[in-house]
Amino acid sequence: MSKILSSLFILFIITFSTLSKSHPSSFADLVENLSPAVVSIASTTIVENNNSQNQMPQFPEGSPFDEFFKDYFENERRNSPSQRPMTGLGSGFIISKDGIIVTNNHVIEGADEITVIMSNQKEFTAELLGRDPKADLAVLKIDPGTTILTAVEWGDSESMRVGDWSIAIGNPLGLGGTVTAGIISAISRDLRGSSPYVKFLQTDASINRGNSGGPLFNIEGKVIGINTAIISQTGGSIGLGFAIPSNSAKKIVQQLKDFGRTKRGWLGVQIQPVSKDFAESLGLENEKGAFVSNVNPKGPSKKAGIEAGDVILKFNDIEIIKMTDLPRVVAEADVGSLAKVEVWRKNKKIIIQVELGELPEQTYVKNNSQKKENKSKEKIITSLGIAVIDINDSKGVLVSKVDNDDIRLQEGDIILEVNRELIDSSISFISIIEKYKKTGRSSLLLKIQREDEASWITIKFISN
Repeated sequence: MSKILSSLFILFIITFSTLSKSHPSSFADLVENLSPAVVSIASTTIVENNNSQNQMPQFPEGSPFDEFFKDYFENERRNSPSQRPMTGLGSGFIISKDGIIVTNNHVIEGADEITVIMSNQKEFTAELLGRDPKADLAVLKIDPGTTILTAVEWGDSESMRVGDWSIAIGNPLGLGGTVTAGIISAISRDLRGSSPYVKFLQTDASINRGNSGGPLFNIEGKVIGINTAIISQTGGSIGLGFAIPSNSAKKIVQQLKDFGRTKRGWLGVQIQPVSKDFAESLGLENEKGAFVSNVNPKGPSKKAGIEAGDVILKFNDIEIIKMTDLPRVVAEADVGSLAKVEVWRKNKKIIIQVELGELPEQTYVKNNSQKKENKSKEKIITSLGIAVIDINDSKGVLVSKVDNDDIRLQEGDIILEVNRELIDSSISFISIIEKYKKTGRSSLLLKIQREDEASWITIKFISN
C-alpha cells in the first residue's frame, strides 16, 4: 500500500511540475524584461487641404446671395492653411541594440516624419531603411546615442502549436505599453485580400488598433510574430488577431535592412486552382496543386521547360496543397537557387530543375529630394481615398498612396483607363472622375497595370 501511495505521490509531483512549466502563474518577470524593447511609433503625414468640400453653392446670376457667399468662401480659402499634418500611431520592436526596429508597413506608409517613442517616453526620429507593402513589413533605424537599448530575439514560429501561449505587447489606441495574453488559435491562416506571401498565426490575445507592428511573444520571450490585423465588426478585439510568422518575417526584414527592398524568388508562371473538373480531366487523384495557365516567355520556367497546362504538385519537396501555397514558397526561396519542381503532365509526374529569377519589385525608399518632389506633384483624390502622381514619358497615373480599406488598389499600381477612357495625366484623371461623380454613379471601372499584368477592377466613391 505504501508503495502505491509513494508512486501516486511521485506521479502527482511530475504532473504538477509539468503543468507549472507550461502554465505559469504570472508573466510579470517576462514582461518586465521585454517591455523596454517594445516601442510606440508616431507617423506624421502632411496632406493638402481639400477645398472642394467648401465650394460655393450655385445661385442664379444676379442673386443677392451670390455676392454674400462669394465673399464668405473667399475668406474661408484665404484663412485655411493649404496643408495640415495627420498623425498615426502604431507599435514596433527593437531587434538590434544599434537601433534597428521592425514594424508594419501600414503603420508608416506615406509618412513624412516617423517618431519612435520608448517605454520611458524618450523620443527618437527614425529613418526608414526599407518597406515591403506585400508582406506589410517595414524596418526603421534610430540613432540611440548614449542610450542603451534593449533588443528582443526572433523565435521559431514553425515550432508553435495550436494551444501554445502567446503574449502581445503594444500601443493599442494610443494608451502606451499594454500587455495581453492568450493562445495560438490557428496556424497558417489565409486571410482574404491579404498578401499571397504570408500565412498568419491566429491568436486570441487581445489585439486592437495601435497594436499593429508590435511583437507576439512565445512563453520563452522570443518573437514568433508581428501583430498585423484583426477581424472585428466593432473595431475592438473579439479574439481574432493575426500575426506575420517570425520565420516569414526574418528573411524579409534582413533584406530590407541590407538592400532597402525585398528579393523574392520568381518562377514566371500564372496559376489558378485545380478544380474538380480539372483534376478529373487531367487524371489527377485529387484537387491539390497549382494549374499553370500561362508561362512568361522571359521567365525562368520557360527556359527550364515548364509548360502551360502543367500542374505543379511540389516545390523543393514541399507539397502544394492549394494554389495559394506556391507563391509563398517560391518567394521564400533564394534568388538564383536551383529549385526542384514536380509537375503533372500527360498522366505522369516529372521533375524539372528551375533556376529561380528575382520577382520584379519596386524600391520604396527614396532620398529626401525625390520624396519632396513626389509630394509636390502628388494629387490627393479624397472621393476615392487615394493619391496619384504623373509618370514621366508614359500614359496613366501611378498610385502613390491608398487610404481606403475597401478597394483593391495598391500603392505602385498604374491606372491606365477609367470607364474605358484613356488617362494621359493626373489632370485628365481628376477631370474624368469629377465628370462621373456628377452623374451620380457610385463606382468606376479602372484598368490597372500591376507589375507585368493588366487587369480590371471597380472602385466606389467614398460617401461624404
